[in-house]
Formats: sequence, structure tokens, C-alpha cells
Amino acid sequence: MAKGHFRWENPKHTLQPTALVNEVYLKLMGESAVEWKNRAHFFAVASRAMRQILTDHARRACAGKRGGGAQHVLLDDRFPISEQQCLDVLVLDEALASLEKIDPRLVQVVVYRYFGDMTEEEIAETLGVSTRTVKRDWEFSRAWLRDWLSK
Repeated sequence: MAKGHFRWENPKHTLQPTALVNEVYLKLMGESAVEWKNRAHFFAVASRAMRQILTDHARRACAGKRGGGAQHVLLDDRFPISEQQCLDVLVLDEALASLEKIDPRLVQVVVYRYFGDMTEEEIAETLGVSTRTVKRDWEFSRAWLRDWLSK
């Protein structure tokens, strides 16, 4: 699942899938006791956490680029984060935030399906809706995001 989150990231991203899994583990264990309903529920929560960690990472990287006039010194030139990479992640996060205002379930379907590589059946079970509803939400979300991102 972590590899799926890196599908559209820069190959020289400073985080690797194993580091992302470690961050998710720390985040999930730091929260209050969660009672997992089933395997799909666990993966849904983990996928959402991965997206949040990658978005926060991009925000920090972009904020660091601006630096407030301080001299910018790279400690490691091997893994630069490009301005375009920052923009892509942040634009996608902004699009998902806008979609969430329409219907939060639509964003859940996108995150679980696209980032979490969950099947429609797993998503339906996690959200407590029918598979057909997940298919409809997925089709609508893809069309809406395509339209939003093309502007």
C-alpha cells in the first residue's frame, strides 16, 4: 500500500515506502486505542494516514524552500524536492479538500481506491455501503477531480 502512495511521487522522494510505513505505525500507535472492525478498516485508516503524512511532508519541504530570507543550505543533494513536486501534492490535497465539502465519502473512496489500492468490495465493507454506491462515487469523484485539476 505504501508503494501505491508513491506511484505519482518523484522517484527521488526523500521518504521511502518503508519510512512511510514506520511513520504510519508511530502515528497509529500514538492515537488512543482503536478497535479495528476488520482488515479493510485497518487498511483504510492506514491509507488515510499515509496521505496525510505525504501531504505534510510536501508542505514542510515547500515551506523550507521559501526560508524567509535565510540562506538555504542543502545537507544532501541526492534527494532534492522539486517545486513542481510540492505543487502537485499540495494541489491534489486542495482538490480533495474541495471535494470533501461536497461529500466526505467521495474523498474516502478516492483515498482508499487510488492511494490504498483497496478493491470496491473492501471499500464498501469499510464504509458500510453497497459496492454499486462505491462504483458510482468513484466514477463521480474521478470526473470531478479531472475537471477541477484541469482548471
